[in-house]
Amino acid sequence: MILVFKHFFYKNYVGLSLWPFIFLKSDAFKEDTVLINHEKIHLRQQEELLILPFYILYISEWLLRSIWYLDSYRAYQNISFEREAYSNESQSDYLSQRKSFSFIKYLCG
Repeated sequence: MILVFKHFFYKNYVGLSLWPFIFLKSDAFKEDTVLINHEKIHLRQQEELLILPFYILYISEWLLRSIWYLDSYRAYQNISFEREAYSNESQSDYLSQRKSFSFIKYLCG
C-alpha cells in the first residue's frame, strides 16, 4: 500500500518503506516506477528478514558505516540494503528473479 506524507521526509528523501507500506513525499512520485521498484525491493528485504531484524541490521550497518566514513550520507549510500535497491531499481522484473538474501553480496565492496 502506498501512502503520501509531505512532511515526513528529510531533505531530498522522497520515499520510505516501512513494512507493509511505502510512504512517498508527494502524489507525483506514485508514477515513478523506478522509485516504487526501489521501495518494493526494501519491502522484500524486510519480509525475508522477518521485519524487525531488518531494521536492527539496517540501523546497525548505518551506524558502523557512519563511523567508518565519518559521513552519514555516504554511510547511507553504502548500506547493503540500499546498494542492492539502487543497483536493481531500474530492472522492473528484478523481484521476480531475485534470490533470497541477495543483499548479502552487497555487504562488501
